[in-house]
Amino acid sequence: MTSTVEQPGVDVEGAVVLPVFEARDLGVFYGSHLAVEEVNIDVAAGEITAFIGPSGCGKSTILRCFNRMNDSIDSARVIGSLRFMGVDLYQRDVNPVEVRRRIGMVFQRPNPFPKSIYENVAFGPRLTGVKRRSELDDIVEQSLRKAALWDEVKDRLKSPALGTSGGQQQRLCIARALAVEPVVLLMDEPCSALDPIATARIEDLMAELKSEYSIIIVTHNMQQAARVSDRTAFFTVEIDEASGQRRGRMIEVGPTPTIFSTPTDVRTENYITGRFG
Repeated sequence: MTSTVEQPGVDVEGAVVLPVFEARDLGVFYGSHLAVEEVNIDVAAGEITAFIGPSGCGKSTILRCFNRMNDSIDSARVIGSLRFMGVDLYQRDVNPVEVRRRIGMVFQRPNPFPKSIYENVAFGPRLTGVKRRSELDDIVEQSLRKAALWDEVKDRLKSPALGTSGGQQQRLCIARALAVEPVVLLMDEPCSALDPIATARIEDLMAELKSEYSIIIVTHNMQQAARVSDRTAFFTVEIDEASGQRRGRMIEVGPTPTIFSTPTDVRTENYITGRFG
């Protein structure tokens, strides 16, 4: 990004003064269709924020706003305001490539490159100008350690990444994202394609990583949201009376225990208790 970015401040109580993200009336159009609207949320440093809600409610669409991945969709148009560490992510002088370096993303299905384990992790740092082999070696090892994968693959770094298990591939994708030193990790249903053991490892990893990174996770698994997140935002789908089109909307956000035990909106309660969605 070309703009000067203020770093999050910490007051004497230890509380973060400046949120990592501030979304106000955030929404997305696809062509003339307003797909999701009225998203108002602050995301704090060192926390895991979960987006929950039924299919089609706009969770993933909004998640992709946070690192400008919707830019790649010709018909997509973002409305409202989204600030990252005090800077408007959608102002003209912000470089989307730099945004995606600082705000990493892990997708629903593991997507390692058809390269070796080592080259998957080294790929991003090479693009940013790291050339020295010793420096790349250090980055690869530290990233794999942070992703709780080093001990499993340290003796086969030259082996194809696609030869590892699904859970290992997803942790490799996390290591690849961490290698370029992001501030935030976005995770779009990162465990939906994994077995329960691999899922537990990813959840444990998220708990470890949140001390260094802010994490936003989209999940259909409410138990997972309850287990791993500090704050939860509930989205739902409504039918626009004028057009008859489906439209996503964020209904409420709050501390995860509050959202799951005493939500303020009946729609949230109905979804969590299984009466809707």
